Amino acid sequence: MQKSTLLHLRIPFSIFLMPVFLFAFSQALTIDWVKTIIGFISIHLFLYPASNGFNSYFDKDKESIGGLENPPPVSKELYWVSLCFDGMAIILGFFVSWLFALSLLIYGLVSKAYSHPSIRLKKYPFLSWFTIGIFQGFFTYLMSTLAINDFSFSELWGMHIIVPAILAMLLLMGSYPMTQVYQHYEDAQRGDKTLSLLLGIKGTFLLTAFAFFIANLGFIGYFYALHSNTSILIFEVALSPVLVYFGNWFLKVLKDKSQANFKNTMLLNQISSICTSTAFILIRIFA
Repeated sequence: MQKSTLLHLRIPFSIFLMPVFLFAFSQALTIDWVKTIIGFISIHLFLYPASNGFNSYFDKDKESIGGLENPPPVSKELYWVSLCFDGMAIILGFFVSWLFALSLLIYGLVSKAYSHPSIRLKKYPFLSWFTIGIFQGFFTYLMSTLAINDFSFSELWGMHIIVPAILAMLLLMGSYPMTQVYQHYEDAQRGDKTLSLLLGIKGTFLLTAFAFFIANLGFIGYFYALHSNTSILIFEVALSPVLVYFGNWFLKVLKDKSQANFKNTMLLNQISSICTSTAFILIRIFA
């Protein structure tokens, strides 16, 4: 495998999407540990990198992208390797259940529609926003629950599953526009009118702040309904560094728009992912 192919798979970047799986893990009533591990590997080591690679192949970015500050030129190998990673995810998925494998296939197809030039959902600002929120948030929560709990299809539709899945969707709808805030020039050159490009830098920050505010209220209400004040305390304390960093960064951007750059965006992603993941792990242990 060429070095450029491995880089464009951006396997470490999958860590930023780990909180959705951990949220499902934290809320599981029962855990099938073998299937949980298989599910985690299939999603984070194969499915997400496959999506990253496929997206990179068709974008052919020359400037910074998520998890890769200086992306090298892509080759046809990246296209085929990304498809092989999709296949590996699905094969592993069958060791969980046929329904989980089907979920991986559906996710992979949607991720391709996001990037492929014949459809390219990415160029439609609101459609891409909702697609990412639904599939990286809501759908992935359900998919993770299938693996962790070994549920059947009919068991997925209780409110104790749907409500946290909606909360996961809100988290993704808040974070997604921020991943585009430093890519305005290249997105415009390709004709991709992303939501962040449509809103502008200030508008992107305001939308993210509002979405996270609504999501936070939702999490408080959800944990309160479960009579788990411990979960509320853990969640609020664990995510306080994200609020502090985001607020300070926004103030810097208001004075100097060049601060809305790759480095600061990736730092926000890292802080947010670490803090959110920590919160859900602690909730699993103590709440």
